[in-house]
Parts: sequence; structure tokens; C-alpha cells
Amino acid sequence: MRARRDGPAIAPRTIVAFAVTALACAAAHGQSREEPLWEAGAGIASLYLPDYRGASQGRVYALPVPYFVYRGDFLKADRHGVRGVLFDTDRVELNVSVGAALPVDSSRSPEREGMRSLRPTVELGPSLDVLLWRAADRRVKVDLRLPVRGAVTVESRSRYTGVQFFPHLNVDVRDVAGLAGWNLGVLGGPVYTDRRYNEYFYAVGAADATPQRPAYEARGGYGGAQFIVALSKRFPRFWVGGYLRHDTLRGAVYESSPLVGSRSYTAGGIGLSWIFGESSRRVPVSD
Repeated sequence: MRARRDGPAIAPRTIVAFAVTALACAAAHGQSREEPLWEAGAGIASLYLPDYRGASQGRVYALPVPYFVYRGDFLKADRHGVRGVLFDTDRVELNVSVGAALPVDSSRSPEREGMRSLRPTVELGPSLDVLLWRAADRRVKVDLRLPVRGAVTVESRSRYTGVQFFPHLNVDVRDVAGLAGWNLGVLGGPVYTDRRYNEYFYAVGAADATPQRPAYEARGGYGGAQFIVALSKRFPRFWVGGYLRHDTLRGAVYESSPLVGSRSYTAGGIGLSWIFGESSRRVPVSD
């Protein structure tokens, strides 16, 4: 059994940048090999992100990007993110999945003006990952991933804000289009959130209601769909990558919330990290 991996105490923007970097490292090297136990670096990313899913307004961020890979027996940090691998066979893995969301300053949000600002949140839960298909040369593989995460706010008195379930297909392609070292990752699937999660982002209480923003009570269920395409390459001394993410909230249970200003939008970013250190100890790795 082993383990492996989307607020203020840890800068939330840095967390998001790290998550984006992990997603962008979305391809396998394929065959069994030995790699350093850990690699470390740092860089910068430029990202465009909506204030929250469904917000009419987004922002461009220039953010520091920590680059860290750890290939331990239980804890792992790699192209799939930061995770703990609880169970692993050739086709099935059970992981501890981690995520985070940015805070939202309501004074800068057209839909939320006058409402309480949203605190950053962190999410934690299990993810069952199932290998559906792998090419004979191991350059392409398709996984089904089933992460379920509970969210809490990051503040002095944290509070539970609900559960998100994001079942999705993930395709990894190594040396895409014959370009050595360039790795492509594509994933997509529906998003499901419970009533409490949707209340945090989309409910409007009587005290916050206005003629333009009527009171709204959120319920749980289908929360739209999300699709991500990422491309990256690891050079000897640096890593470069980028991603595009498209969200649609059409048909979501909270689509009629007055806090939903955009039902379809695209976000994305690019990043560059310099690798300045690695472990002298090497460990076997296979994809």
C-alpha cells in the first residue's frame, strides 16, 4: 500500500498556481525508469481566472509558481498534483485528493457587491482513479478519475462549506504530434455539488436581496461541466507549460442564481519554472 494527488495562511493564489502547474504537467514518460526522489524549483505564471465559477468578472494574475516533485512511497507531488496514495495496483489507485479556491472580494464583484466577501477554501477527500486503456507503447493512456472532496474555509474559525464530486475522463499523451518531450493532457466531466456548497457561492439571503438581486435559495445537484487542455515540457533546467479551461454552467441547479453572471467562459494561463535542485537518491518510476 502506498500514497499519491484544482486562503490566507498559505497564500491562496500560490496554491492555485501550484495546482495549475500540476495540471499542466499532464503527461507520462512511459516506461519504467529511475528519477530523483525529489526535484525543486521556482518560477512565475500568468493566469486569467474568474472570481468563482459563474462570475461575470475575472482577473489576470502574475503569480509565483513553486515547482516541486516528490516520489515517495506514500506522499507524492507530481503532474497529478499533491496526493497520498492509499492503494495502488496496475489499474486502480485510491488517492487522497487536495484542492483550493481563491477568496473573492465582494466589493470588486458586480454580482456580489454589498455582500460578505468569500473566504478562500481548501478541499480534501478520496479519489478513485481507474486505468481504462493504455497504448502498447505506453505513450497514451485514458483514466477515469472519481474525486470527492469536502471544503472548509481558511480563517481563524474555519467552517465546512460542502462537498464537490467531479467524475472525469483524463487522457495523457506523451511526445504529442511527434514532438519529443512535449506532453498533452486533456480532461473533462460533469461537476456535482451539494446544497451547502452551492449556498456558499450562489445563495442570496433576504438581507442581501435588492431589486436587481432577488433572494435565492440554492440546492444541490448537477453543477455544469469542466474541460481542461494542458501542454508542457520538462527541459534539463526548466519546465514550461500552459493550459486552457472551459466551464459551462448551462443546466446547473443554480443556473438561475442572480450571482451567476456568466454561464460559459474560458480561463487559462502559462508558466515557467527553473529547476534548481534535486535529490541524489533515485527511485524507480513507472507510468
